[in-house]
Amino acid sequence: MPAISFQSVCKTYPSPRHSASPGLKALDHVSFDIQPGEFFGLLGPNGAGKTTLISILAGLSRASSGTVKVHGCDVVSDYANARRQLGIVPQELVFDPFFTVREALRIQSGYFGIQKNDAWIDELLASLGLADKAHANMRQLSGGMKRRMLVAQALVHKPQVIVLDEPTAGVDVELRQTLWQFIAKLNKQGSTILLTTHYLEEAEALCSRLAMLKQGKVVALANTSELLKAASSNVLRFKIDSELPAQLAAQARITGRIVQFPAQNARDIENYLAAVRQAGLVAEDVEIRKADLEDVFLEVMREKDVKEPMAFDLAGAAK
Repeated sequence: MPAISFQSVCKTYPSPRHSASPGLKALDHVSFDIQPGEFFGLLGPNGAGKTTLISILAGLSRASSGTVKVHGCDVVSDYANARRQLGIVPQELVFDPFFTVREALRIQSGYFGIQKNDAWIDELLASLGLADKAHANMRQLSGGMKRRMLVAQALVHKPQVIVLDEPTAGVDVELRQTLWQFIAKLNKQGSTILLTTHYLEEAEALCSRLAMLKQGKVVALANTSELLKAASSNVLRFKIDSELPAQLAAQARITGRIVQFPAQNARDIENYLAAVRQAGLVAEDVEIRKADLEDVFLEVMREKDVKEPMAFDLAGAAK
């Protein structure tokens, strides 16, 4: 039985009154399963439907059609059992300013009928670097500490499935390392993790399998390793001090002074460098590297039309 099952999930937001528009389709027949114990990544650009899908999973929104289940429990018809198995870390910083950290965690435990779990609360506080803030009022916490508190609240009832919606957005490196060490430990102990993030290096390092959403549809669904194998074999990377000509820039991934081109073979590399020289530019710190998940993501998102999701067999051949 899947830990999470999305089957033909659609979500359409109605158009404004007196409008001829049929409405906004945020999700269009999204279907995939997440198996128990998986560390699964859900990726996509802003507006792709990731948060809408998680809101439906959490019971904060209702799908227009389709079904969503958590360990076989329907999130609509059996919402209490489904919700009990979920721990969700939202994007927004939401906190109650009238309680201390420990009081807030005890109250959160009470929502699930759990009492006298101070030993687990202590472990959460220590693992997330909040032990010295246990008696601090929530209003006194910094933004990063509030983010840690959201994680602690999501885990206080020991859920089987942990959903992390952009958990490290805007936080420092120390918190990221602390959070991922703790989450990886829970995953090894059997917890199922669903992660959405714009930090693709995190997804590549942590997730064994990925789904990519575009315009409300699943456009790629595969093991992370198979997605990387299907990407361009190499990437040419260098720095320049001036802008590339428009025609050349359209083929590149540019971040400040850093320019990167997909390169299938040595001839591609020679052609790109020759074109740079012909433009009167000097390439510095030239290197060749393997394609990473960001390269794959951009390649998938550049496809003009949303087609059937990209999937792979065990040999890595595209189906």
